[in-house]
Amino acid sequence: MSVLSDKWIKKMSKEQQMISPFEEKQVRGNSISYGLSSFGYDARVSDEFKVFTNVNSEIVDPKNFKPTNFVSRKSSECIIPPNSFVLSTTVEKFKIPKDVLVICLGKSTYARCGIIVNVTPLEPGWEGYVTLEFSNTTPLPAKIYSNEGVAQFIFLKGSEKPEVTYADRKGKYMDQGPEPTLPKL
Repeated sequence: MSVLSDKWIKKMSKEQQMISPFEEKQVRGNSISYGLSSFGYDARVSDEFKVFTNVNSEIVDPKNFKPTNFVSRKSSECIIPPNSFVLSTTVEKFKIPKDVLVICLGKSTYARCGIIVNVTPLEPGWEGYVTLEFSNTTPLPAKIYSNEGVAQFIFLKGSEKPEVTYADRKGKYMDQGPEPTLPKL
């Protein structure tokens, strides 16, 4: 398995819309950077958030997760309550080739503030907007900014195509829309 470079990411994004919209270089300025890097792509977070709330004092159950556990917000920034989490999605839509696996790691700017970004691997053949989970590990409220960089996606090419891709098995999180997707059984 090899890590794929900026040249490959750019080529696939232009020819096969692997990442859309696509930024050909790192965008910095007064925002947390996003766009193409040497061996990855820094994606942005959208402006739609689902903030976890315990107002209903319900049990968090992945087999029976209730939408009432969240409060929806659309904003240029989002405050994550202490020791809580928020769901959102990437601005970019991804279309993963059948012989590639994508690993996502949170950006150091957020990690150094106690904000952890969690995403499971994007499997071969997966398509959609990526649901992002932000955990605030601090005892204080924490802020994230929409339309700015939050996580780096690293593309790994397999030695061959798998027998069955995520698309082939009709994975339950295929073709996620631009709104955060809640847990499914």
